[in-house]
Amino acid sequence: MSIPILMYHQIGQPNPKGTPFRGLTVHPDSFARQMRWMRRLGYRGLSMRDVMPYVRGERQGKVFGITFDDGYRNVHHNAMPVLSEMGFTATNYFVARQFDGGNVWDLQKGIPFSPLMTVQEMREWAQAGNEVGSHTLDHVHLPELAPQEARRQIVESKDELEQALGAPVTAFCYPYGDHGPEHQAMAREAGYDNATLTKRGLAAASDDPFGLPRVTVARSTNIIRFLQKCLTRYEDSRRRP
Repeated sequence: MSIPILMYHQIGQPNPKGTPFRGLTVHPDSFARQMRWMRRLGYRGLSMRDVMPYVRGERQGKVFGITFDDGYRNVHHNAMPVLSEMGFTATNYFVARQFDGGNVWDLQKGIPFSPLMTVQEMREWAQAGNEVGSHTLDHVHLPELAPQEARRQIVESKDELEQALGAPVTAFCYPYGDHGPEHQAMAREAGYDNATLTKRGLAAASDDPFGLPRVTVARSTNIIRFLQKCLTRYEDSRRRP
């Protein structure tokens, strides 16, 4: 069974035309339309914690995964109410040392500043039934780091998020999707249950749970294309966007 794990970043008003990576912000109306269509078709949106039994083949059902990278505040404001309305859950991958901060890693690329959730908002996210995942301490390029520092980013982000949340953190996401087999081993050894990539494709039981592909949802993804991405079981899902 192949399962789409959706990858979002921001849910808000897109930046002006010409802004770098403008496509990573999905309009709230588009997000709500996407979720309502999936529910109408009998699918349940699930966090990584909730979807993994289906990915592993331990359970069967019409499900899909929902993930958000970075912990943006506009996801709390615009996506969380929709998820609650639908009865869906989702995972947000937080940068452990940027609570009430912003996407400082994007500034050199010309991407406008966007605020991230506070610790209290992160707790509200979890209290609504959603999952808190880790995106390292500082949103780093893991392959550029010495192994000791890469391990610290993976291990200590889990510890710090668990202390702030008061609950286990078992989902990890490699920033920028950049990683090597050694980082997958580090995530496994740190005690995570799974880790996602930016690599495109549908997740299946044959995948390494510490290298799960996802389906990118962008600003320009219209509802027909969205449904194609979610509902079509590609013969070779790794080669299709």
